[in-house]
Amino acid sequence: MQGWRTLPREAKIGPVSDCCTPRGYRQIFSAKRAHAEAKRYRKKGLDKTSKRIFDLLLDHGVEGRTVLEVGGGIGSIQIELLRAGASRAVSVELTPTYEEAATSLLRDVGLADRVERKVLDFVEAGTEVSVADIVVMNRVICCYPDMPRLAGAAADRTQGFLVMSFPKRRWWTRVVLAAANLGLRVARQEFQIFLHPPDRIRRTAELHSLRAQADRPGLFWEIATFERPAGAPS
Repeated sequence: MQGWRTLPREAKIGPVSDCCTPRGYRQIFSAKRAHAEAKRYRKKGLDKTSKRIFDLLLDHGVEGRTVLEVGGGIGSIQIELLRAGASRAVSVELTPTYEEAATSLLRDVGLADRVERKVLDFVEAGTEVSVADIVVMNRVICCYPDMPRLAGAAADRTQGFLVMSFPKRRWWTRVVLAAANLGLRVARQEFQIFLHPPDRIRRTAELHSLRAQADRPGLFWEIATFERPAGAPS
């Protein structure tokens, strides 16, 4: 994106679209929002979609497994998976705005030594982000313009399961997201929400040697799970 400038501890985002800028991501996913989410998690635990992802992974087994979460925010899913028996976790964030709230939360629950937090553009990470047994992207694909690169990078990093949540493609989701994007444009926010076709998301994961599992649709958010078959390249 023309005119972008890398800030201290700011992820360098590839030139994928003119709609979203580092400033736009920082405005939407602000430090204030991060502290509000941490406060809510301390009080109420996982939100409904995150809890569905957590329960799904528990069904597959997490004991001793490594976790990579892309765009995990305050890291609540990582915390719950570690409490359930996962060994270690890596969190990748696009902006540094969540780091203070997330590290404070990790210290409070005594898990700071088991989570590595990175601030970078995941699709540009290369060898900076290693493979993991479980990869999670919860409500992330709709925030990134280049879905094939993002979903493909996530698929390439999993040795076991990839779990993604994204908006269902229905008339009401189109209306809601169109209204939200209109509001963002009126407010001159350098950010946009994307309604990527779910079938294309699935095909992208399958092109990276993953096998689709049963979907778990919700009212708005759909959860898709993929598994790397034994012997498939990673």
